[in-house]
Order: sequence, then structure tokens, then C-alpha cells
Amino acid sequence: MELLRFATAGSVDDGKSTLIGRLLYDSKQVFEDQLEAIERSSLARGDEFTNLALLTDGLRAEREQGITIDVAYRYFATPRRKFIIADTPGHTQHTRNMVTGCSTADLVVLLVDARVGPTEQTRRHATVASLLGIRHLVLCINKMDLVEFERTRFEAVRREFEDFAARLEVTDVTCIPMSALEGDNVVDRSSEMKWYDGPSLLHHLEQVHIGSDRNLIDLRFPVQRVVRPIASSELRDYRGYAGEVASGVLEVGDEVMVLPSGFSTTVEAIETADGPRKEAYPPASVVVRLADELDISRGDMLCRPRNRPTSGQDLSAMVCWMADRPLRKGAKLALKHTTRWARALVKDVTYRLDVNTLHRDRSADGLELNDIGRLDLRTTVPLFYDEYRVNRATGSFILVDEATNATVAAGMLLRAND
Repeated sequence: MELLRFATAGSVDDGKSTLIGRLLYDSKQVFEDQLEAIERSSLARGDEFTNLALLTDGLRAEREQGITIDVAYRYFATPRRKFIIADTPGHTQHTRNMVTGCSTADLVVLLVDARVGPTEQTRRHATVASLLGIRHLVLCINKMDLVEFERTRFEAVRREFEDFAARLEVTDVTCIPMSALEGDNVVDRSSEMKWYDGPSLLHHLEQVHIGSDRNLIDLRFPVQRVVRPIASSELRDYRGYAGEVASGVLEVGDEVMVLPSGFSTTVEAIETADGPRKEAYPPASVVVRLADELDISRGDMLCRPRNRPTSGQDLSAMVCWMADRPLRKGAKLALKHTTRWARALVKDVTYRLDVNTLHRDRSADGLELNDIGRLDLRTTVPLFYDEYRVNRATGSFILVDEATNATVAAGMLLRAND
């Protein structure tokens, strides 16, 4: 069964957690004991209704303030598809959490209050989704019950957002009017909005096509670990290379090249916990055995001889800065790309991106918390990478503060002439 990962985004109080709670409840994914606990919590809070948002807002601070702070993950399935939901926070100061939740998403559900329309956070989250290479965006115009389910209000909000989204690299935008609190157009079609002839949210999530989003052309297999026998004499000559297929399709008998050495060999076997396979594709975790004994270690990469990634130390990337301490030119940080570590120098801050207007502020000398900007980096060792818009797996990286071991930025690699 196909898996769809999606994230919710939007401003504070637009109803993200309520929407997920309603989605789980109406699709019969909530156990009786969970529902009883939510009912008790709702009564203790003084709510006049069962607050389904409490299904995802698990932190004490979240329940006290009625907002989402950390990313909450929920899992459910229907007969057509399996889902992993990332409920991300809407407040500006938690944009870094939103980036984390969306980093592996295939689709973003972006909520907007029908009374207010798109806000700064709406535009910020849409911009982040675009930068992260997410091709499918669902604009849920929520709280339609508070505007009397008026079609004119829905159309006005839809047009305003689509005018902004036209400037982003999002290829698929779907707009759905709904009331998450009442359940209109969440799982079932609403009887209050007969003028709307589109799908409910769950129907769209079940039907949206994501198969072509994966890169099955460019074979990239970053080696995570060299597998050697411990003490068995029968396996004393065994040597395998464990990792996750980042992109492309790997088949037994394929000719592959090892980077950085440049030596070529063929795939002798592909092994998994469930037994041998003839082929593997992303995101399968496998052990690859090769026909020849080559010097291969963690951080190396298998690719096709005539389809190699870019290799270089001078990088250009869009970065979301996640640390309280500002980033300045000349900073030295650790960089993790696939399974390879390097040290990186920030050569230049090219510009800071204004997420509201998409203006590039080239006078910026650094990045503050939650800022998005373009950096020029120099690494101590070459990286084997692709442009992010072509390959999310080999086009992304994180920056780490070596003193605290904290992740301070998420980056997306660009072509140097972009």
C-alpha cells in the first residue's frame, strides 16, 4: 500500500490540530479510551465540546495555551493508502519546527481562516513548502461556518492565495472550503456547501498522485556502513555495504561506480531483512554486495558510471537558520550531507529572502532565527550532490554547531549560476 507523508501548516488558531483530530475521528481512527481521555481533558479545560485538537497537542504547554509548539506525528490508514501526518506549529518563532515537519512531506495541507484570509504566516509556510520542493499543496479555507458558508468569501480567499502561489514553484494547488470543527468537507462532503463540487480532504489525500515525484532515474546510494562478519568462519569473506537508496533503481547485475575513487564494478546481490531482492528503489534500506573488493567506506556513494552527481567543495544553497545565535559571514560549522560529514566555512551571505514579498535583500550581512537566505559555502572535503529541485535526498544537508552539537540550519543545494 502506498504511503503518503503530509504536513499541516498555517497561522496560529487556524485549526490545524482540530483538522487532524477531526480527520482521525471521522475516519474511525480514534480508540475509545483515547476519546474518553480527550473528553475528560476537554471538560477539565471548560470546553463545551470534545476538543479534538487535544489528540495531537500532547505537551502540557500546548494544552494550556491552546497552540501547537512541537511537531506531532500521527499515523493512520484507509483501504486505499497509508498516511503519516506531521502537525506543525503556526507561530513565527517555531518556523524551524515547521521546516523539520515538512522536510520529508510529499504534500502540505495549508490552513487559512476564512474570516481573515492569507496572513504573513500563510505566505511564509507556502514559501517554505516551495523551497523544500513539495509539489502538492492543499489550501484548506477553514471556519467556513463562521462566514455562513458563503461561496463569495471562499472565492475571494482562493484568488488572493493563488495570486501569491503563482510566484512559487508549486505545481499542484487544490483549494477546499471546510469547517474542521463541524467536519464539513474533511472526510465527508458538506451538505452546507452544495455549490462546491470538489473532493473532501480525505478523498483528495487518497487520490493525489505522488508516484512521479520520486527520482527513479539518477541512481544514488550513499554508503552508511560496511557490513563484515563478527566471528563466523562460514562468512569470513562476506563484505556488504548498507544504506538507503536515495534515488534511482538499483538492480542485480548493474554496473556501478564508487565515488570518490572512481572505480567501477557490478552489483552481485541486494539483501534485506526479508531476504534477497533483484532490485531496490527509494526509500528501501538494503545491503549491497559487489563483484569486486574495493576500498569503500562510510560517506562514499554508488552511482552509474555515465550518470554521476556533481562533486565539489564550493557550494551555493538556500538555508533556513534555526539557531538563536545569528549567522554571520566567516562562521565555521559542521555539515552533514547524506552519510558524509565535512566542515564548512560560510564564505558569503548572498541575500536574505523576504517571505512576504519574495524580495531578495542583498544588503543583509547575516541570518537571524527563522530567516531564510542564500549562502556560499566552502567544505573541507568534496560532496557528491545534485540540485535540490532534481533530487531532494542528495540536494539537502544540515549544519551543526560543533560546540553544542545542535542542528542550526537546514539547507537546499542550488546550481552555482542560479
